[in-house]
Amino acid sequence: MTELTSMINIGRELAKKLGSVGIGSAEELTRSGAEGAFLKLKEKYPNVCLVHLYALEGAICNLEFNSLPEGRKKELKEFSDFLKNSN
Repeated sequence: MTELTSMINIGRELAKKLGSVGIGSAEELTRSGAEGAFLKLKEKYPNVCLVHLYALEGAICNLEFNSLPEGRKKELKEFSDFLKNSN
């Protein structure tokens, strides 16, 4: 199992939050996907935001979060907006 902090965009604080929602390794994050992990984080930490979602996707894709393709960023923003509006 690979440490979360070995992934790009994942610092100690985000790794700690991910661990608290049952995602303790890079493999588990990859399996759950950015949206799945973000959903778990959002339930426990309502203040997580779109940048966290981008960071998760970037970690899975091994890209700086600001280097994600525009189309994917748009999809992630729509997902985040949907979660905001469903509360």
